[in-house]
Amino acid sequence: MITRETLKSLPKNVQAPPYDLDAIRPGILHFGVGNFFRAHQAFYIEKILKDDPEWGIIGVGLTGGDRSKKKAEEFKAQDCLYSLTETAPSGKSDVSVIGCLRDYLLAPADPAAVLAHLADPAIRIVSMTITEGGYNIDENTGQFNLNTAAVKKDLENPESPSTIFGYVVEGLRRRRDAGHKAFTIMSCDNLRHNGTVARKAFLGYAKARDPELAKWIEENATFPNGMVDRITPTVTADIAKKLNERSGLSDDLPLVAEDFTQWVLEDDFADGRPALEKAGVQFVDDVTDYEHVKIRMLNAGHIMLCFPAILEGCEFVDQAIADKDLRGNLENFLNKDVIPTLQAPPGISLEGYRDSVISRFSNPAMADQTLRIASDGCSKIQVFWTETMRRAIENKRDMTRLVFGIASYLEMLRGKDQNGKAYEPIEPVYGDAERKLAKADDFESALKLPAFDSWRDLQTPELTNAIIAARKLIREKGVKAALPAS
Repeated sequence: MITRETLKSLPKNVQAPPYDLDAIRPGILHFGVGNFFRAHQAFYIEKILKDDPEWGIIGVGLTGGDRSKKKAEEFKAQDCLYSLTETAPSGKSDVSVIGCLRDYLLAPADPAAVLAHLADPAIRIVSMTITEGGYNIDENTGQFNLNTAAVKKDLENPESPSTIFGYVVEGLRRRRDAGHKAFTIMSCDNLRHNGTVARKAFLGYAKARDPELAKWIEENATFPNGMVDRITPTVTADIAKKLNERSGLSDDLPLVAEDFTQWVLEDDFADGRPALEKAGVQFVDDVTDYEHVKIRMLNAGHIMLCFPAILEGCEFVDQAIADKDLRGNLENFLNKDVIPTLQAPPGISLEGYRDSVISRFSNPAMADQTLRIASDGCSKIQVFWTETMRRAIENKRDMTRLVFGIASYLEMLRGKDQNGKAYEPIEPVYGDAERKLAKADDFESALKLPAFDSWRDLQTPELTNAIIAARKLIREKGVKAALPAS
C-alpha cells in the first residue's frame, strides 16, 4: 500500500506530492469521496497546495455498512494517499500520488468529529459529490422533500444529524452562535446549476428547522454554480491490478482518468477560496453557456451512443465509438441537431468541442462501461436531451436521430441485446409500475415513462408513431436497420 513511508521510495515514473504533507492544513470538508471527486476536485486542489497549504481536504462518508467501513479503513491505512493514472487516447500515461486528502471520517461512526470540523472556522468550503439525485428535490413540486424518513429524523433531532443537510445546517448553526463566518457550500455534481440546486436543498431544510437560522445562512453562505467534467470510470479489481502492475505501486485505492479535465466555476465564495485559477479552473460570472455545451454535446452524446451500443452488444464506450455506423449517427446528432441550436460561450469552438468529445470516447484506457453511461437513463434523458428535443419539435426540425435515440433507450430497458444476451438496466427512479411499462410488449405504453415528461406537452401523434416504428424496426431487424440514413 501507499503510505507516508513508501513516498520516500516511489518508482521513478510516479510523481510524489510536491509539498510537505505535515504543512498542509484542512480548509475544505468534502462529502462523498468517490472516484470523480478524487480525480477532479482533489486533482485541482493538489496543484495549488505547495503555495496555498491551508486548503487541504477532510473527506466524509455519510453511509454505514461493511462497504463504507472497508473504504474508511483503506483510506486510513494508506494515510489517505492514492495514485491517479491519467491516460490520453494515444495511450500515454502519467502517474502521481495525490496527498491533498488529509483525513477521512465515516460520519455514522463519529458524528461529533464531523460536526466539530464543520464548526471550525478553519473550514471555509464545504463541498460535495452526492450524485444528481442526492439533493432530495421533489420532482413534482420542485422543492426540498421534507417527508423522507431521514429528513424527518434530523428535524426531530437537529443536533444529532444523519443527512448531509442536517450536518451542514447544524454546523452553520454552531458557527453563527460562536460568531464565526459561514462557509461556502460548493456542489461538484454533474448537475445543471448545481449551486442553485444545493441552495434550494439546504435552505429548504434550514427553513423547516429554524427560519431565523435559514435567514442567516441565506445572507451569509454562498452556493456557487460550477460545471465539472472528467471521465473517471469504475476501477474493478482487475483494473486495479493492471494499474499497479504498470505503475510499480502497491495501491489499494488506485484511480484512472482521462487526461482531459475541465472545471468552470462562479467566483462566489463566502470566506475566501484557493487560487484555483493557477490549476486551470476557469472563473466566470455565469456558467450557463458552459453547462449547455457539456450537457447537450458530451452528456447527450454519451447516451445517444450507448443506448444502441448496448443493444449491439458493445460492453465499452471505446468499442461503441469504433463502430463506424454508431459513430456516424453520433456525429450527425451533434452536427445537425445540437450545434445549430446551441450558443457557444466565449472562446469555445463547438466544432472543436465536438472533436474532443469523439476523441475522449475513443480512449480505450478508460474501459468505461456502456451500461454505466446508460444507468439512470430516465434522469439523464430529461437533463441531457430536453432542450434539443423541445427545439426540434417547436421548430419542426428533423427528428429522426432523436426518435432513434428514444427507441433505442426503450428497447435497451428490456434487458436483452439483439444477440439474446441478458443484462440488467440500472434505473433507480423506476418502481414496479415503471418497470412493467418498460417491459410491456406493446410499443406505445413505455412512452408514459417519466423520462419523457419534460417535453410531454409537445408530444404529437406523429412523433409517437415514429418512435413506435423505430422500436419495431430495432426489434425485428436490429439496430443497424433502424439507424437514420444521415
